[in-house]
Amino acid sequence: MPWEKQFDVDDGLEKAMQVFWERGYDATSIQDLVKRTGINRGSLYATYGDKRALFLAALRRYDETIRRQTLADIEEQLAPREAIRRVFEVFAEPAMDGRPGRGCLLVNCALELAPHDKEVSELVANSQRQIEAFFARMIAAGQVQGEISADLDPTNAARGLLASLQGLIVFTRSRPEAALLTSVIEDALRRLS
Repeated sequence: MPWEKQFDVDDGLEKAMQVFWERGYDATSIQDLVKRTGINRGSLYATYGDKRALFLAALRRYDETIRRQTLADIEEQLAPREAIRRVFEVFAEPAMDGRPGRGCLLVNCALELAPHDKEVSELVANSQRQIEAFFARMIAAGQVQGEISADLDPTNAARGLLASLQGLIVFTRSRPEAALLTSVIEDALRRLS
């Protein structure tokens, strides 16, 4: 009779993702993962593989459940210009409310691991391309609706927004000052007029 897992695999992955998001890859130990997930070391390895394999699975989960779903919900619910604003606000609000900032797991990985890990670099770059594509769609739709300047090239403007968003996310961890974060958001939106 095959051995049955005594834990929820998806829940374990979710908890591991939270640990990596809070602590980063290098600062997270297997013991940290055991403690947070409640899964013993042997079961962690048997289910997810080594720490790196678990991290990559957690990063993919973040990309699918946080990044992709957040953008899809915003795009579905808001007008283009407001959708762009909302993406920035989603990342700024915790810091502006005085909550400890975790930033974005993908941005954190871009800084910590992407320079020397090809697989992480590719995952991060693909996510960035998807965010850039979201901004380009919103800019083009906003131009059709007259909310955004028709003089802008959607691709170039989207890249500028992506750079501003990445900078904002870094600030949420290093300088979580409401006035600074607000000025970054307002500057990004002003460039769309």
